[in-house]
Amino acid sequence: MRVLVHGITGHMGQIIASLAEGGFAGSTLAGGVSPDVRHEDNNNFKSFASCNVESDVVVDFSFHGAVKDLMDYCIANNLPVVVATTGHTEEEKAIISKASERIPVFYSANMSIGVATLADLAKKAVSAFPDADIEIVETHHNRKLDVPSGTALLLAKAIKEARPQSTFNIGRPDNGKRTKEEIGIHSLRMGNIVGIHEIHISTGNETLTLRHEAHSRALFGEGALRAASFLIGKMPGLYDMKDMIA
Repeated sequence: MRVLVHGITGHMGQIIASLAEGGFAGSTLAGGVSPDVRHEDNNNFKSFASCNVESDVVVDFSFHGAVKDLMDYCIANNLPVVVATTGHTEEEKAIISKASERIPVFYSANMSIGVATLADLAKKAVSAFPDADIEIVETHHNRKLDVPSGTALLLAKAIKEARPQSTFNIGRPDNGKRTKEEIGIHSLRMGNIVGIHEIHISTGNETLTLRHEAHSRALFGEGALRAASFLIGKMPGLYDMKDMIA
């Protein structure tokens, strides 16, 4: 499986490249694309316009604003793509959805198999406690841009599948009593924390806390390459972690 890394000069891009060079999940490194590439060569390119390397799949850890060029390239070359970048606007999400009609697209706010398992456990837990208060707390390093994290929203949406009447209260900015339906979502930013997500489910008489902690960003690279392997040979469509771990 020859992997083309979009965003190869970034921290996660370098992790993907290293894992692919080591053969993780049957991968090899085909090359990379990034506007920060200093010197183009046979494997690294500043843009998709100049990219002519042969690959089997694209893994995207870049910037959400580059999604149109990414999808145009993958469609033109009939390549499956793993979109691991977060922070997409609604318009950009529509571009991803439209592309999935023509190529296989794996799109997830978090590439951790552990987080996918957490989301599944959360749905089961809230079903067992239908009247419980639910609060999500996410903690990340002080350089993270998006608030709340895409993973926190992923978890909240998973819970909403089991509790459709749920509403999201992000940051709880106003005074007042919490509603019965709300899921509180809170963000902490400090130090070099890779990522911690906690779901607190409280009835008043007991509290169940589900927690996932990422110790290294390498886990996201491993998940992305497993997703890339999963996509090989798939029909066009929009896939996510639920499809992979089902």
